Amino acid sequence: MEERKHTSSHYENELQEIKNGLIYLGALTEKAIHAAMKSLLARNSDLADKVIKDDCEIDRLDTDLEERCIRILALRQPTAIDLRFITTAIKITGHLERIGDMAVNIAEKAILLNKEPQLKPYIDLPRMTDLVREMIKLSLDALIKNDLEMAEKVRQNEQDVDNLNEQIFCELLTFMIEDTKTIHRAIVIMQISKNLERIADHAKGMADMVTYMVTGQCVRHQTCSLNDKEPA
Repeated sequence: MEERKHTSSHYENELQEIKNGLIYLGALTEKAIHAAMKSLLARNSDLADKVIKDDCEIDRLDTDLEERCIRILALRQPTAIDLRFITTAIKITGHLERIGDMAVNIAEKAILLNKEPQLKPYIDLPRMTDLVREMIKLSLDALIKNDLEMAEKVRQNEQDVDNLNEQIFCELLTFMIEDTKTIHRAIVIMQISKNLERIADHAKGMADMVTYMVTGQCVRHQTCSLNDKEPA
């Protein structure tokens, strides 16, 4: 009996370590996004270089967490909610690693823009940044707390990010039409906006995985399934 208790306690510790690792990895990606945007707003290319360099740590943690999850699957053979948690954790580490890549892309674009005169005040990009960082935090909080309302809030925020991305695209298109000299800078800003929009997609993917973990139902392709139905 004592040995069984010890084994159970060790198993719970392993699951908690996975949760702690996800929170830490999420915090690193949030920090990378914030720093990448700050490097653009402050025209600080040294900060952008640091974002690019620090991505190695995000990659390392992603690999470490995935290996831990696979080890638990192999040795513990979890079932029910624990099995869904581990498979969800593997998916979420992948999303967070790709979010880190998006932050690097933004930092690289910031370095390009910092070499030229600023095209326009950056207003909507910081708003998008705040939204996607909040989406990441909400997704991870939803995971830890098994909170479906938080997961749904993430899905709602994705639309706000999409709207801002479209707004930025339309505004920059006007710049390019009126003055061809702005085309390069406008395209680079569009790419930054698109990276933020893709981060929002990844955060939504994380929220969808939380819904799967809690309910056992896959909602990732729900919209497609509804749209693909033949009319009665």
